[in-house]
Amino acid sequence: MQKLKKKKFGLLGKNISYSFSRKYFTEKFEKIGFDHYSYKNFDVESIDDFKHIVANNKNLKGVNVTIPYKEAVIPFLTALSKNAKIIGAVNTIKISKKGDLKGYNTDFHGFKKSLKPLLKKHHEKALILGTGGASKAIAYALRKLRIEYDFVSRTPSEYQFSYDELTKDIFDDYQIVINTTPIGTFPDVDNCPPLDYSLFTDKHIAYDLIYNPDETKFLRLAKEKGATVKNGYDMLVFQAEKAWEIWNK
Repeated sequence: MQKLKKKKFGLLGKNISYSFSRKYFTEKFEKIGFDHYSYKNFDVESIDDFKHIVANNKNLKGVNVTIPYKEAVIPFLTALSKNAKIIGAVNTIKISKKGDLKGYNTDFHGFKKSLKPLLKKHHEKALILGTGGASKAIAYALRKLRIEYDFVSRTPSEYQFSYDELTKDIFDDYQIVINTTPIGTFPDVDNCPPLDYSLFTDKHIAYDLIYNPDETKFLRLAKEKGATVKNGYDMLVFQAEKAWEIWNK
């Protein structure tokens, strides 16, 4: 029997030992009997190390990208998909036989698919907490869903809210609040974005891109006020499956 050629995949990020992707894909490869496929974490201090990763890992076919490199990785790529170009952030890279690196964004797909079942008629506007690479994919997904949105930042531009500005009147005008910041990720579980959580109601959806812990302080405090809550686990599964589809096209 012909020996199957080994194929490598991995996750590019910083401080990613907790990562979802390695466990998810390793289990997936085992389940489908692809023992010639492997997945590893590329935990690097600087995005400049990415060149060495590509050069030194023969048979590397695909890479997922996480915080803080979703935007910083773009100059290293040969091409971008249409969605990734519009979003301005990449979380999936496909490496061709020739060694070309094409960047995609599957975060927006995962978020859109996981939020959709929660939406009701009154969910018309969203607040996006944070302005990093993940927030760009969320904004793009909301545009696709025809939901208006505004950003909230600790260092806002003139077109963004600061956390201090979120009065009851403003908060009531937005029915979806999405945390795209890493605040509250394990082990920092006692922390949460600096909101007035008493402003949440049963009309609100609180969505946290964090999945570890299952219920962040942000979600717990919003749930106590009756909000519908959702963590980022399903989004991760959907975006991972979309990445798998891209790698195997």
